[in-house]
Amino acid sequence: MDLDLIRRLYGKGAKVYDAVFGPLLDRGRRLAVETVNATGAKSVLEVGVGTGLSLPLYRRDLEVTGIDLSPEMLARARERAAALPNVRGLLEMDAQNMSFPDARFDAVVAMYVAAVVPDMHRLFAELKRVCVPGGHVLVLNHISADKGVLGTIDRLAAPATRALAIRSDLTLKTLVDAAGLELVAADDAGIGGYIKLVRFRNKSSEPSLGSAGGGQGGGRA
Repeated sequence: MDLDLIRRLYGKGAKVYDAVFGPLLDRGRRLAVETVNATGAKSVLEVGVGTGLSLPLYRRDLEVTGIDLSPEMLARARERAAALPNVRGLLEMDAQNMSFPDARFDAVVAMYVAAVVPDMHRLFAELKRVCVPGGHVLVLNHISADKGVLGTIDRLAAPATRALAIRSDLTLKTLVDAAGLELVAADDAGIGGYIKLVRFRNKSSEPSLGSAGGGQGGGRA
């Protein structure tokens, strides 16, 4: 996977993304935003903001910044955010190399990004860096089963899906190991548990900013 390929693929898909993935991924999107809204966060960064489907769902007093690699996706997100004064910026940026200062955001949400970035460790290093100590890091993504029929299918499909810039065989253990953050919970977020909202706390001795929203406990497709 490389950034140019990802940018091209999502650029081509920008026109149909809402129709195809809007309804399919709606439950996870809403759960992620509801979880952020239930915290004491005053600022949030959405990594992989795409066409901005989640933007109208955030609390109006919550300062929202979004980044994405695709200018075509961002153009649609800016149209959607035109009537949302709490959306402070929608920027074209590589999630593995963000230009924000350290500890800039109270909460960071990465939606369907973990399975498409070339280097997950770099992604999580950046998520941790831009999040305040004790803050919330939420990762919404499809998660492959460790075993069973579905897990086997995901692993067999991995070579083909990598050609489409998607890591289909991403397991929860791989994600947690790469994160290097305190795992809070992994909640079912749709498609029979195939989509999960994985909630982390940015490890720190400092007090956290509120508590994450409730769940069933345990990018962008």
